Amino acid sequence: MRTGQLTRHQLGSSAWCRLFPDVYACASLPLTHELRAEAAALMIPGAVACGRTAAVLWGVEVATVDDDVECTVPRASGAGPVAGLRANRRALTPAEVTERRGVAVTTPLRTALDLARIRPLDEAVVALDQFLRPGLVFLEEVRAAAATAVGRDCRHVRMAAALADGLAESPQETRLRLVIGRSPLPAPVAQYGVRHDDRPVARVDLAWPELRLAVEYDGAWHGEPGQFRRDRQRLNRLTAAGWVVLFVTAADLRRPDLLVTRLDRALAARSAEVRQRLHP
Repeated sequence: MRTGQLTRHQLGSSAWCRLFPDVYACASLPLTHELRAEAAALMIPGAVACGRTAAVLWGVEVATVDDDVECTVPRASGAGPVAGLRANRRALTPAEVTERRGVAVTTPLRTALDLARIRPLDEAVVALDQFLRPGLVFLEEVRAAAATAVGRDCRHVRMAAALADGLAESPQETRLRLVIGRSPLPAPVAQYGVRHDDRPVARVDLAWPELRLAVEYDGAWHGEPGQFRRDRQRLNRLTAAGWVVLFVTAADLRRPDLLVTRLDRALAARSAEVRQRLHP
C-alpha cells in the first residue's frame, strides 16, 4: 500500500492476505512459515531470520506456519512489537549472516547455536537433532562453537549441544532417547543397522545389540496406507534374526517412570536369555 500500487480497498478484498502491517500476499499462495519470513524481511529493514525460522529457510521444518517468525534486528532498529513476530536486538557478525531464498538468514552454525538456546532444554535438543540430520552443519562444529560461547545462555547451549546426536528421524525419537539417557538404563545405540547372515535386515531407532533388543517409537505415520504391511514385514525380519522389538508411543513418553521400568524388565529378561544360551 505504501508504494501506491494498490489501494486500501483493493487490499481489503479476498484476493489478498495480510501477513504483517503493510505486507500482503496473494491469497492463492500457500501460507507457510517461509512466506511469513519473507514478509517479515520486507517489513523490517536489516532483519535477519534466526532460530526456528532460519532452520525452516534452510529446509528443516522445526516451525509451523502459526509459530512466531524469529528474527534478529540491529540494536538501533526502531521496530516495535508486532503480533506474530519475535525480534531480538543483537549484533551479528558478517560471517554469521548469509542469504537463503532471498532472505537474510543466519548461517547453519549460528542457526544451530540459536536452536540450542531454546527452552526447555529437551526442546532445544529436539530442534538441534532435526537441524543436524541433513548435514548442514556437523555436531563437532556446534560443540566446538558452544564451548567458546559466552553470555547468559552459554551453559544451556553447551548442555544442548552435548545431548544432541543428530541421528533421530523424528522429534519423538529424540525425546525417547533423552528419557533413557536420564535413567539408570545402559545407553543404547541410536539408529543401529541390524544384520543377519551378513545381510542388512533393518535400521532400528535404539538398540542394545549384544542383547538383540530394540526400541522403536511408534508414531502416527505408521497408520499411513501400506505402512502397516511394511512394518509387519520388517518386524518379521527382525524376529527371524533373533531380535525382540519394544514399541513406544506418545502416551508412554508422558509416563517416563513406567516406560523406564518396562525397558528395565525387558533388558533383564534378555540378559537372562543370553546367559542361558551361553551357559545352558
